[in-house]
Amino acid sequence: MLQNPLQVRLEKFEPWQQITFMACLCERMYPNYAMFCENTEFAEARIYRDILDSVWELLTVKNAKVNFERQLEKLEEIIPSSEEFDFYGVYPAIDACVGLSTLLHGLLDRDDLYESMQKVSQQSVVTVAQLEEAQTGEEVTNDTQKLNEAVCAEWDVQWAIFRPLREAVERDIDLIKDLRQELRDEAVSNIGVTL
Repeated sequence: MLQNPLQVRLEKFEPWQQITFMACLCERMYPNYAMFCENTEFAEARIYRDILDSVWELLTVKNAKVNFERQLEKLEEIIPSSEEFDFYGVYPAIDACVGLSTLLHGLLDRDDLYESMQKVSQQSVVTVAQLEEAQTGEEVTNDTQKLNEAVCAEWDVQWAIFRPLREAVERDIDLIKDLRQELRDEAVSNIGVTL
C-alpha cells in the first residue's frame, strides 16, 4: 500500500464529503474506461457515465432516489476481464470499474464509507504506479514513491480535491457541482488519458 498523510486526514470527513471525494476520483478514472471501450467496442462507456451520474445526482439533487443495487448490477456487466484483452488499457479500465464498484458498495453500506474512500484513493494511485512500473520496469514502493513524478502528481490532485471539501462547513451543493464540472472540463484521467 502506498501511504500518504492524506489518508489520515480523510478520516474526519462527513459522509457527503466522503462520497464526493470518491465520485471525484471515479470521474478522473472514467476516461481510462471510455478509451478502453472506444478501442475494443467491449461495452458502452455511457453505462459507466450514467452510473457515476446517479451518484452525483444523489449528492446534488434534493430527495434524489437511486437504486444502488441495480447500479451495481449494471456495472458488474461491463467490467472487462484482463484475460480477454491483450493490451495494457484493460488494466486501468478494470481499475476504474473497481473504483466505482467500491463507491457503490460504500453507498449500500454506509458504515463502510471511510474504508471505501481509502480503497478508492489507493486504487487511483495504484493505477498510476502500475503504469509507471510497466513503462520503467521498476517497482514503485512506499519508499520510492516520492521519486516518482506521476505518483506524486496523483497525490497532489487528491489533496486538491480534499482541501475545498475539508473547508466546507456543511453540505455545499455548489462546491460539489464545481468539483464535478472542473474534472469534466479537464477530462484528463489519473494516467493522462484525455477524452
